[in-house]
Amino acid sequence: MRALSVSRSRLALVAGALLLGVAITGCSQQGAQNTLNRVVSTGGLTVTTDVVYGTDSRNRMDVYAPAGASAAPVVLFVHGGSWEGGDKEGHKFVGESLARAGYVTAVMNYRLAPANRYPAYVQDTAAALRVLRDTAKTFGGNPDNLFVMGHSAGAFNAVEAVDNERWLREAGVPIRAVRGVIGVAGPYSYDFRGMSSAQAFPDGALPDDVMPARHVRRDAPPHLLLVAGSDRTVYPQNGEQMKAALDAAGVPVTFTVLPGMGHITIIAAMTRFLTFLGPTRQDVLAFIEARRLP
Repeated sequence: MRALSVSRSRLALVAGALLLGVAITGCSQQGAQNTLNRVVSTGGLTVTTDVVYGTDSRNRMDVYAPAGASAAPVVLFVHGGSWEGGDKEGHKFVGESLARAGYVTAVMNYRLAPANRYPAYVQDTAAALRVLRDTAKTFGGNPDNLFVMGHSAGAFNAVEAVDNERWLREAGVPIRAVRGVIGVAGPYSYDFRGMSSAQAFPDGALPDDVMPARHVRRDAPPHLLLVAGSDRTVYPQNGEQMKAALDAAGVPVTFTVLPGMGHITIIAAMTRFLTFLGPTRQDVLAFIEARRLP
């Protein structure tokens, strides 16, 4: 009877996860995040909220650390939202997922457009990275074992902050401090003029002025670019053009198109019990493990 009860419990969990996965595919990005956060538990993790990294009210990050962490890899995650929305609270599921894998993970907020246009949100990413590096040991992390990851607009921020030498230098982060960059469905190379996202950039700005694909330094760290094959929010060409720019600069890049995945499901698949949606989590963990310090 006990074995039958356990089997039924497992079936219930699987069925629940499947139903949740189906529900998420039909949600808005905010709706999907809210749904995931309601079912993700941070029990057993050490969570430090609202770590300050700057003077603005949005210059805050939440840090998720494995219990008893010591010299663990450190990941900074940057949320999406077209530079005009989104928040760290909506991405608890990412912090929890990476912390369960053994990484000290900070999920950050940043200043939003249109009040704060490029490069404000990129500068915030670099500033958060500086504070995370400076305080990594207090959370059980290794400050020399840093990774930066972002989704959508956050992937733009992550890649631009690391690949354009200016931002790390101005923030006081050693240029070789980051061991890897992970971009998930990022808009790295597009002409924003005439689009609603134009208000995230300065008036009169050109793509050459702001796009990460135009700013790749030759000594940038390895990149993982994950592209949703069915993305109709950020088209796959962005990833293709970013890969071409990295290749031209001689920067190691792993470029993976995930067939059938959309702009929301590609990040939802970071959730530990939704990996059946696609290999996002598996690919991210494999990348970090291959490039982390021993």
